[in-house]
Amino acid sequence: MAKKFFKRHEILARLRAQIAASAPILAAGSSCGLVAKCAAMGGADLLVVYSTGRSRLMGLPTSRIGDSNAATIAIAAEIRNVVADVPIIGGIEAWDPTRLDLDDLLEDFQTAGFSGIINYPTISTMGKTWRERRGRVGLGFEREVELVRRANAASIFSMAYVATPEDARAMAEAGADCIVPHVGATRGGLVGHDAAQTGKADLEMVKAIVAGARAVGSEAIYLAHGGAISEPEDTENVYRDTDCVGFVAASSIERIPIERAVLAAAKAFKAARMG
Repeated sequence: MAKKFFKRHEILARLRAQIAASAPILAAGSSCGLVAKCAAMGGADLLVVYSTGRSRLMGLPTSRIGDSNAATIAIAAEIRNVVADVPIIGGIEAWDPTRLDLDDLLEDFQTAGFSGIINYPTISTMGKTWRERRGRVGLGFEREVELVRRANAASIFSMAYVATPEDARAMAEAGADCIVPHVGATRGGLVGHDAAQTGKADLEMVKAIVAGARAVGSEAIYLAHGGAISEPEDTENVYRDTDCVGFVAASSIERIPIERAVLAAAKAFKAARMG
């Protein structure tokens, strides 16, 4: 199986072809080979590798554990071993203090075989206090914006998680190819985050974030993520009511379906009658 590295223009052409065909784009969180292989067979347009995906596969709530960049890079070979025809996107922690040279960091991810990058873990979702503290030492959200700007300058495909209209505007100005309104941790399943916010409120947040990017004339592709948007039927509401044309599924691909499938299989085996 020939392993393929996709150039930025190739990825964008594939995504725009899906949009032209009125087919939703699916970026599937894939932090192990089996999930990546199945997601690719199911039609995923992008496979997104997160270090935090390992926590989901450990049966834990989505969590940052250890050296995020090293963990993400280490997963690349496992994914590329079983998938060759879908672009693999790597989650970069731009504010890693042990990797201050962003150009070197981008090169490390490309060398590992990632065809694009996404700013994850992201400070955009972490609240005002954390942002201010990290920003004071030069390791705040501005590092994520600079990462995307450098990826754009190097013709590397980029995706940007953003939780506010202001962050969306900054990423649009940096040249992000896909902007992903992040409306909170995914609900549902055994360890999903409970929140009072409704699906309707999530849609309003998505629209506000997209408007932030559109205000500077961005031609980015918009993909929704998080909160109460966790099932296929939820995404239909997104496509009907917002300018998003796809979905970034993390827990919705690599946690919740596995929980359901294994629970059902175990129960079925235990329910089998003995002779």
